[in-house]
Amino acid sequence: MDIRAMIAAQRRELAELLAGLPERDWDAATLCEGWRVREVVAHMTMPFRTSLPGFVLAMLKARGDVNRMADTTARRDAGAMSSGELVASMRDNAEHAWKPPGGGFVGALSHEVIHGLDITVALGVDKPVPTERMRVVLDGINARSVGFFGVDLDGVRLVADDLDWTYGDGEPLHGSAQDLLLVLCGRKLPAGHLTGAYQDRF
Repeated sequence: MDIRAMIAAQRRELAELLAGLPERDWDAATLCEGWRVREVVAHMTMPFRTSLPGFVLAMLKARGDVNRMADTTARRDAGAMSSGELVASMRDNAEHAWKPPGGGFVGALSHEVIHGLDITVALGVDKPVPTERMRVVLDGINARSVGFFGVDLDGVRLVADDLDWTYGDGEPLHGSAQDLLLVLCGRKLPAGHLTGAYQDRF
């Protein structure tokens, strides 16, 4: 399966899951601090609804701060769109060719996988990311991408229990590959997902 097909499959599968959520779960907290499920989905689908001039204008309003722009637009769209409209935006744009600036299609797949996990892990939904997608995402990790999230990995070596993958140096922190991906992205995981001397840090 090529990476474009992986991205489309990831979006379709998440759209199917979202379509089956009870309405109350759309207002549940996710691993993205301050965002409910509806804000995360609004953020994920924002590129499908935003033209280049619209993106530039939003960045100007946010004074060049991409995180501020993302938060403002996610909250705006989450308030303006119903859960059904958000699901349709995800499903109908499964094959959209959006790529994050400088990230390529690996970055697009990473975006879909990480934010999908923000939702499923927070809701306690058991929906593992397929191994071939996880490998693509993990292989795309570098110091710059980790630095973007500002996570403190000093003295920690991440060790996946379900894949042959490690990252960093120090005391081992064990977990599934997808949970360790969330650690790299600065997310705080529910108790019981990690084992190791530094588990409480994450």
